[in-house]
Amino acid sequence: MRKSTTTNKFAVCGALTFKWLKGRGLSGVYFVISDDHCGITKAVEKPFQGATWQRCQVHLMRNLLGHSPTKLRGEVAAAAKRVFQAADMTEARRRLTEFVEQFDKSAPKVVACMEAGFEDAMAIMALPEKYRKRLRTTNMQERLNEEVRRRERVIRIFPNDESALRLIGALLAEQNEVWQERKYLDMDEFKEWADAQIAAKQGSNIVALAG
Repeated sequence: MRKSTTTNKFAVCGALTFKWLKGRGLSGVYFVISDDHCGITKAVEKPFQGATWQRCQVHLMRNLLGHSPTKLRGEVAAAAKRVFQAADMTEARRRLTEFVEQFDKSAPKVVACMEAGFEDAMAIMALPEKYRKRLRTTNMQERLNEEVRRRERVIRIFPNDESALRLIGALLAEQNEVWQERKYLDMDEFKEWADAQIAAKQGSNIVALAG
């Protein structure tokens, strides 16, 4: 856990946080999940050179709906889900073509957003199928962030930094135990797959970041 008061939250604090994590021994990161904030994507490049970036599909969906005319949002959401839920990249590209044809005239900004984000949002397809649902978004991290905020709202005002760190540290330790017991992600098969990929100089460890 790291705290910072840096004003440039993502570009500067993100870079410092990644440097701090590497100093604690984090290495071999090949897969990073986040939204499309340029500060995060730039911060990832230097400490984790060669890492694959997965654009969070939930955040991309929000971007698509933000560009969509109100009356088309339901259709856009349904069509985008079809693209994201494709079984393989061949099918995903076919569905992307359908998406473009469907909205090219009625919602050109939506089409431009989808085409720009498609490859990064579908990077998850390189992983074994059983891990794609959990790792295509930052939802797991977002839920943890929300729980931290919920606990913070109960306290409202912390007397000092140490008291905040104690509360958040206890919550993170508690959540870690839950994940260990429930095996939120059973990584046995993943490790076998990753070893094979590392041998082929591709590798794949996971870091999820939520803004």
